[in-house]
Parts: sequence; C-alpha cells; structure tokens
Amino acid sequence: MQFQQLLYFVAVAETRHFTRAAERVHVAQPSLSQQIRALEKELGAELFSRARGNIALTDAGEALLPLARRILADTDTARHEVQELAQLRRGRVRLGATPSLCTGLLPDVLRTFHDLHPGIQLLIEESGSHDLVRELARGSLDLALIVLPLPPASPALTTVELLREDLVVVSPAAAKAPHRPVRIADLQGEPLVMFRHGYDLRELTVAACRAEGFEPAFTVEGGEMDAVLGFVRAGLGVAVVPSMVAERAGRDLRVTPLARPGLRRTIALAHRSDVAPPRAARELQRVLLNSRAAAD
Repeated sequence: MQFQQLLYFVAVAETRHFTRAAERVHVAQPSLSQQIRALEKELGAELFSRARGNIALTDAGEALLPLARRILADTDTARHEVQELAQLRRGRVRLGATPSLCTGLLPDVLRTFHDLHPGIQLLIEESGSHDLVRELARGSLDLALIVLPLPPASPALTTVELLREDLVVVSPAAAKAPHRPVRIADLQGEPLVMFRHGYDLRELTVAACRAEGFEPAFTVEGGEMDAVLGFVRAGLGVAVVPSMVAERAGRDLRVTPLARPGLRRTIALAHRSDVAPPRAARELQRVLLNSRAAAD
C-alpha cells in the first residue's frame, strides 16, 4: 500500500468521480484508475461500485476511508513538524556550561538566540568542565562550553575556541587593598575559598600554587560559583575567579588582577565528533561565535 494510492482513493471517495479526482490530485485519469485497481488487488476487495457510471463506496471502501484520511492527516502533520524543526520554529538545544560562563557569557547570548528562535527550548546543564565532557560523551548534551585543554582520555570531541579569559583575585570590599597586582606567590598562607573537585578553576589554581612551590590553604572548599563568591563576601577568604564573573560580582567584592604572566583560561565550544549537532544546536553555535567575534 502506497501513500499515493491512499491519496487517490480518498479523492475518488470524496468526488465520486474518477476524472474530477484525477484533476484534484494533478494526475492523469488512467494513472489514477490504475493505482486504484492496484490498491484493490493488494487489499483483495473492491473499494468502489461502478455500476452504470455511478461511483459509490463498497463496504470495504467505507471501512478504509476513515483510516486513509487519518493516515494522510498524520503524514501531513509529520511533514509540518519536520518543516517546523528545519525552519527553527521548534526543537530544543541541550547546552552544557560551567557556572562562571552561565553567569558571565550566556545570559546575553541566550537572549539573542531566544529573540531569533522563540520556539526553540533551551535546556542548560551547569557543571564543571570535566563533568560536561562526560555528558557530551554520553549523548546527554548537544553542545558544551568547556575549558581547554581537554582532560586526559577524553572522548573524541570537536572544539572551536571561543575566548581567552584572565583570572583575577576577589576579596571582601572591606579588606585592605593590595598596592599592586597579586602574584601567585602572594597567595601562600592566604586563606582561599576553593571550588569543588571537577572544576577547572580548582585544578588551575592549585597547579599554579604548586608551580610556585607551595600548597594552597583552603578555609572553605567544595562550593559552586555563587557559593564561593558568597563565602568571600562573608570574609572567609579570597578566591581566584574568571574576570567575566568578577565584573558582575557587585561592589561588595574587591577585584585585583594577577601579576604577569597571570593566569588565563581558554573556553571552547565542543560537540561529539561522531555525531553532527542538530540544526537548532548549530544555530546556537553560530550565535555564540558571532557574539564573540562582535566582542573582539
């Protein structure tokens, strides 16, 4: 049974005339009649009574008509759904990002994307870079904003560098202001508020301290970005955070740059190499890349 056969059958059933039905579906009348006969042969029953030139549905035709109409309607709905998705009217994007990027970069970008494609649902997974790499590998995310370099034994990912960002030191606004940019060595003995394991910021800060020959001292550890900033505001210590986050942190935090060469991190947009992102995800990728190009 073919789609065209059902289309022709419904046209004849509704017009009760083979010639008018052929005109309706834009096909030659002999071709339409041939397809109807082929359908009847496949079903093993006549669908129309053709006595004296009058076209009427048989019992088999009456039984088939509502089913054929439903199939044609479902097919039209399926076509419409796919076209909606293809034209970015519907769909979803599953995007992973580190908390600092959710705070600093994404709000403006997602607003732009939503204005362009209000029918696309945005699902955001907020986690550390290492966790996001695992979620990409599992197929739980379409795209992720991660920190390069990738962790050892990472799955095959395609990455596009998005931005490079300086890290800064944040401290309570009431604390004594340093007279110069802070060196990593100045953090020796300084109480640090530290992120939980799995955060690239934790690994980067700890590695920088060890490169200067000391182990950092944590007063509080294990927090997410908002918690870390809150602990700093409460006077529990200082923290090393991305400059993009520090810019939005508010006046109750003092922001001090790190002395050269400082610390920088590279943010990339990643997806699995073996699976092409959905159309909506590719459009979000375009918006992200354009936003950074405009910023530069």
